[in-house]
Amino acid sequence: MISKRSSIALLFILGLSMVLTSCAGTLSAQTAVPDQGSSSTNSGVTVVGQGTAYGEPDQATVMVGVETFAPSVSEATSQNQENLSSVMVALDEVGIAPEDIQTTNYSLYAEQIYGERGPEGIAGYRVSNQVNVTIRDISKVSDALGAVTDAGANAIYGVNFAVADPAALEEEARAAAMADAAERAKSLAELGNVELGGIKIISEVIGQPIAPMGMGGGYAMETAAAAPGISPGQLSYQVQVQVTYALQ
Repeated sequence: MISKRSSIALLFILGLSMVLTSCAGTLSAQTAVPDQGSSSTNSGVTVVGQGTAYGEPDQATVMVGVETFAPSVSEATSQNQENLSSVMVALDEVGIAPEDIQTTNYSLYAEQIYGERGPEGIAGYRVSNQVNVTIRDISKVSDALGAVTDAGANAIYGVNFAVADPAALEEEARAAAMADAAERAKSLAELGNVELGGIKIISEVIGQPIAPMGMGGGYAMETAAAAPGISPGQLSYQVQVQVTYALQ
C-alpha cells in the first residue's frame, strides 16, 4: 500500500518530467528556425568607381599685401594705409567690386636690434595688411596684378583659379564614376562566375578641384613691375562612388 507521502512525491516527479519535456520541445523548435536573411543580405559585389571632368576656370582669387616699415608706429601705419588706399583705387579702376575685396590679415610688430648679448633695442615697426581679391572676369587677372603692384602692393600670394558654378562638371564626373563602377562590377562578376542583380547601396565622395600645374605660391616685389603673364589652364573635378550590387 502506497503511503500518502509517497503519492505526493510521485505526483511531483511526474509533473516535473512533463515540464522539462515541454521546455525541451520549445528549445528544440527555436534552434531549428533557420536564418532566412543572412545569405541574401550579405551577398553582393562592392566596387569603387572614379570619374573626372575637365573645365576652364572662369574666376580667380589672389592675396594682395602691403608691407611698410618705419621708425615709429604712427609712420608705419599711416604709410601702410596710404599705400593700401592706392591699391583699392587701382582695383576699382580695373572693375573689382568692393564686395570682392576682403581683409584677411593685419599685423603690427616691432623689429628688434640684436647684438652679441641679445636684444639691444627697437629698429622700427613693420605693418602688414593683406586683402583677398576675387576676380570674376578671368581676362582681368593680369591687368589687376599689374595695377596693384604699380599702386604700391609689394606682396602677392597664391593666384588660385576656380569655376564659379561647378555643378555641370560635377554631374559629368558623377556619370563617369557610375559608368566606371558598372564596368568594374561586371568584370568582377564574370571573373567570379556569378550574375549581377540590381544596385543595393550607393555612396559618393566629391573631391576638391585640382589646380593647374605651376600655379599657387607667392612672390614679393620691392618696386613696380609689368603686368605678369597668367595662364589659367584647366581644372579637373573628381567624383568617387562606392556601389554595392546584389547577386542573382
